[in-house]
Parts: sequence; C-alpha cells; structure tokens
Amino acid sequence: MTAARSYPTIPPVIESPRSAPNRPRRTRTNTELYAWLFMRVSGIVLVVLVLGHLFIMNILDGGVQRINWGFVAGRWASPFWQVWDLLMLWLAMIHGTNGLRVIINDYTRRDGTRLTLKAVLYTATTITIALGTLVIFTFNPDMGS
Repeated sequence: MTAARSYPTIPPVIESPRSAPNRPRRTRTNTELYAWLFMRVSGIVLVVLVLGHLFIMNILDGGVQRINWGFVAGRWASPFWQVWDLLMLWLAMIHGTNGLRVIINDYTRRDGTRLTLKAVLYTATTITIALGTLVIFTFNPDMGS
C-alpha cells in the first residue's frame, strides 16, 4: 500500500468590498485627505454661517415676511452681507459637490458612467457658483422700482 499524499490547498482569492478589479492602481496622493479635511472644516463654517443667517433673518430682522426686493437691495448694499452670502454659496456648493463626488466614486462601476456623472456634476456646480456670484456682485437695486 502506498501512503496517500497530502497536497496543500490554495485558499480562494476574495476581493475587498467596493474594489474595482479592472481599474489600474494610481499613485498615492493626498487629494482624498484634503477633501476629507475640507468636508469637516467647511461643515463647521457652514453651520455657523447658516445658523447665523437664520437667526438674523428670522429673529433679529423680524421674520421672512419682510423679505422683498428692497430688503435684499438694502442687505446687498453692504459688502459684509455680500461676502457672507458668497461664502455660504461657495462653501455649500463645493461641500455638496465633494459629497456627491464621493458617492459617484463609491457606487458607479463603469469608468464611462463615472466620467459622465462627474462631468455633469462639475458643470452644474460651476454654472451655479458663477451665476450666484454674478447675481451677488451685480445686483441692481434700481431694477425693482
């Protein structure tokens, strides 16, 4: 009788969750670290800006029933309020865009779909920021009369 030979078994290869098997490995950069850090800092700043805006508009200035063309014209005559609203616009848009970018990276499998969704996202963000900035700085209070 011959002794039965025991061959070592090779364990199966299990891919990690959400790994892209066909995506080439990129060199390591700190982009994601900076994006993560931006989300935390911009979130804190946005909470202060938005809660301050709500407190001032709804409690100190007498509520939303006062908001009309003249109110906005008077508010945006001050560079302080222009910068306040501009910061809210820019931070909110970039914060939201960064969050959607992460979601797109996590849940799209095909590179073409990912590229298309990011192109639409970045285009919409750029247009919104540009138009919002233009409105804040070129607002003409005489048009309402």
